[in-house]
Amino acid sequence: MEKEQYSKLIKDIPEPDIAISMGCNVGCPFIGRPFDDNWGLEDPTGKSDDEFIQVIKQIEANVLWLRKSVSNSMNSQI
Repeated sequence: MEKEQYSKLIKDIPEPDIAISMGCNVGCPFIGRPFDDNWGLEDPTGKSDDEFIQVIKQIEANVLWLRKSVSNSMNSQI
């Protein structure tokens, strides 16, 4: 992941429709809109691979829930 991911400048991030903070007990920069939610995840830095995998699975579950929630919200507006 370190080979493919890198820090980005705020100006290089497209304007988001939804902003989610992962939690992880770190401060997040202001990205042009307030955060819609904070998932309060534990920071897996320095922890075992199993703990990284648990966080990855939680992110996946949260993203799938968010996708369904946004889809349902859009469908109810039609």
